[in-house]
Amino acid sequence: MDYKYTVSRTVQIVLFASVLFCTAQLSAQSKDHKKFIQSANKAKEIQTLASKMRADYDAKHIRLQQFAKENGLPMTEKLSDGTVVSLQDIGVDGTPLFYTTFMDPTSKVSRANELYAGGNLNLDLDGRGLQVGVWDAGIALTSHQEFGARAIKGDAVDEVSAHATMVTGTLISSGVNKKAKGVAFAAEALTHDWTRDKVEVIETAAQGMLLSNHSYGIKSDRVPDWYFGSYIKVSQEWDEIMYNAPYYLMVTAAGNAQNSYDNEVPVYGKAKDGFDLLLGFAVSKNGITVAGANTRIDDKGELKSATVASYSSFGPVDDGRIKPDLAGDGTAVFAASSYGNQSYDSSTGTSMATPGVTGSLLLLQQYHEQLYGTYMKAATLKGLALHTADDVAAAGPDYKMGWGVLNVKKAAEVLKNKEYSSIVNEATLTNGEVYTITVKADGNQPLLASISWTDPKGEFVNRGNLNDATAALTNDLDIRITKDGKTYFPWKLNPAKAADKAIKGDNLVDPYERIDIGDAAGEYTITVTHKGNLVNGAQDFSLIVSGAELTQCRVVAPNGLQLTSATEAVAKFGWDAAEDTLFEIQYKEKGQTEWVTGHTWENTWNIPDLEKGKTYEMRLRAVCTENLVSEFSDVLEFMFNGEATEQTLAYEPLSYPTELSISLYPNPAVNELTVNAELSSDAEFSVVTVSGNIIKKGKINGAINVSDLSSGLYVLMVQDHSGLKSSKFYKN
Repeated sequence: MDYKYTVSRTVQIVLFASVLFCTAQLSAQSKDHKKFIQSANKAKEIQTLASKMRADYDAKHIRLQQFAKENGLPMTEKLSDGTVVSLQDIGVDGTPLFYTTFMDPTSKVSRANELYAGGNLNLDLDGRGLQVGVWDAGIALTSHQEFGARAIKGDAVDEVSAHATMVTGTLISSGVNKKAKGVAFAAEALTHDWTRDKVEVIETAAQGMLLSNHSYGIKSDRVPDWYFGSYIKVSQEWDEIMYNAPYYLMVTAAGNAQNSYDNEVPVYGKAKDGFDLLLGFAVSKNGITVAGANTRIDDKGELKSATVASYSSFGPVDDGRIKPDLAGDGTAVFAASSYGNQSYDSSTGTSMATPGVTGSLLLLQQYHEQLYGTYMKAATLKGLALHTADDVAAAGPDYKMGWGVLNVKKAAEVLKNKEYSSIVNEATLTNGEVYTITVKADGNQPLLASISWTDPKGEFVNRGNLNDATAALTNDLDIRITKDGKTYFPWKLNPAKAADKAIKGDNLVDPYERIDIGDAAGEYTITVTHKGNLVNGAQDFSLIVSGAELTQCRVVAPNGLQLTSATEAVAKFGWDAAEDTLFEIQYKEKGQTEWVTGHTWENTWNIPDLEKGKTYEMRLRAVCTENLVSEFSDVLEFMFNGEATEQTLAYEPLSYPTELSISLYPNPAVNELTVNAELSSDAEFSVVTVSGNIIKKGKINGAINVSDLSSGLYVLMVQDHSGLKSSKFYKN
C-alpha cells in the first residue's frame, strides 16, 4: 500500500511503505544527543527568558520576604500531616500563592513493567544513561541505599524533604527493597528545591534535559475562586519555557482537592462535584497534568477497570481544554523515605501518580533512542502518551482522567511498528500549507490519528475574571479524516457540561487532537491544516497514526528456499516472492560460526566462490521495517559439487513484480547510487526517509553520493520535466 505526504498545495511525494532497516551499528552511529537537543532549542529566546526569570526571581524573593514579615506569615511551614507549604509568589490581585506537596501519608499501572527484561515485550528498558529533573519541597536524601550515586543534588539547597525522597524513589529506586523499585530504576535524578524552579528548569532544559517532575502546586484553600482553571502568568511562563526548548516536557500533579470544596463557583456544577480545581502550571497547555486512578490490571498488562481516585482534582480549565491529560497510579505507593538510608514509607496522592508517569515517559525516550538513534520532541512524547492511553468508562476523553490511564506498553508497540501499522512523524506546517497523507486501515484495530504540538505561550493572561473562557491556544491546528465524502472530526469537551460524554467536532482550544474510527476499512485521507495566521509563521507538530496497513510485507519467515542451479563458479537459489519485502540472506560453511550476510529485493540470490565437496548452510528472513523482521527460515543444507541436477533445476523462481518507475544500481548501495533513466540536465533528486523527512537533495550529475547515509532503507525521489518518480533503495 503506497501512502502520500503532501506538505504544500503543489508538491506531492509518494513514499513506498517500507522503512529503514536497523543495523547493529545504530547505537554506535548515534549523535551527541545533548548537543543535538541544544541545537534544537531557541537559544537566543532561552537566554533572554532565563535572564528575565533570574531577575524576576531576585526581585520576587525580596518582595516575598517583605510581604511575609508585614503579614506575620512564615515563608515555609510543615502541617501536622507532614504536608509542606511554602510562600512562593504573589498574584496580580495581591493574593499570596503557596506551593504545597500533593501527597497524603500512607508500577504496574502505567505498564512500565512490560518494558523491563522479562516483561511481555522483553525490551530490557531501565532508564540507564538518562537523567530526569525533580523539583520539590526540598531535595531527596541522596545517600539512600536505593539511589547509589544516581540521585544528584542539582542546586545549593541542603534541606532534605521526605516528599522529594519518595517522589525520587518512585522514579529511580534500584529495588534493594523490591517493593520500592522505581519505574526508571537505572536512571539518574537531578533533585532540586522548588524555590527557583523556573530559573533552574530553563537552564537545565537548555543543556538537554528531556523531562522534569513536579509533584506540587498552588495550595487550593488559600486563593480566591477566579484562580481555579485560570491561565495565569505562571501558566504562561511554563508554556514559554517548553516552546523554546522543544525536547523538554514538564509533568505535574493535578492536585488532591477533589473533596476540599475550595472552589465555590466552578465553571460547572457545584463545589461538591469536584470540577474546576486545577491551578497554576497544572493549567499550562504544553505540559502533562496527571490525575490519580484506581485500577485493575491483569498479568498480561491489560486494563480491566479504572476509576478516578477519590482525592484527585478534576478539570476542566476555564477555556475548556482537556485537563488533566491522563492518569496514573497514586494509591498507597511504597517508596524510599528520608528517615534514614534504609527507610521506606507508603503514600497516596497525585504526587505519587506523577513520578510513575514521568519515569514511564523516560523509558519511552530510551526506547525511541534505541530504535531510531534520536529522542522524540516533547510534543511527540506527549502525543504518543495520549494517543495510546487506555480509555475508561465512556469513549473519548473526560475532565477527570483526561485521555485515560497511561499505557506505555501500547506506546512502545506503536514505536516499534512505525511504518508497518503506525506512523510517528515530526513535521512543520507553515502559513497556508496543507499536510495530507492517505493510509489504508488494517481492518484489525481502530484507525486512530492524532496531532500534538508545543504551542507558543498564550497571549491572554487572566488578571481576576471569574471563569474567563478566553482560549489560551495560540496556533490552532486542525486534523480531519475523510473517506467517500464523509469527514471525521476530533474529540472535544464542553466545560459548561463537564460531566457529559465527549463529542466530535471542531476543537478550538486543545494543542492535541485525536480522531478515532472504530470500524475502519479501506483508504482514508488524513489532513492537517490551521486557522488564521500562525504565530512565528510556522508550527512544528507531531502526527501519530495507528491501526493502518502501510506495507504489504508480512513478518513471517520466507518459504520455498531451494538451490535452483549450480555451475563451477556459482550456486543459484530461489524462494517464494513477497511484495514490499527486503530479504536478508545468510550462508556459511557447515561447522563455521560466522554467517556471510546479504540483502536483496528479489527472490533469487547467487553465491560465488564455493568450494567443491564442501557442505554449506543457508537461511533467510523477511525485513519489513527498521525494527520488524521475521524469524529465519529453516536452514537449507547443501553440498556444492559445481553441477546442476534435474532435481535442483526443477524449481522455477517466481517472478517478483516491481512497481518502480525508475531503477537504481547498485541496490543495495555502499558509496554511490546511479539512476537508470533518461534524464534532463535539470533533474533533481531527494533522499527521503519513509517518515517523510528529506535528508539529502541536489542536482543529478552522474552517480549520487550516499556514503554519508546510515545503513537502512530509503526512498529516492527524482524530479524532472516528465514529472516525479521514486524508487526505494537499501544503503549498506
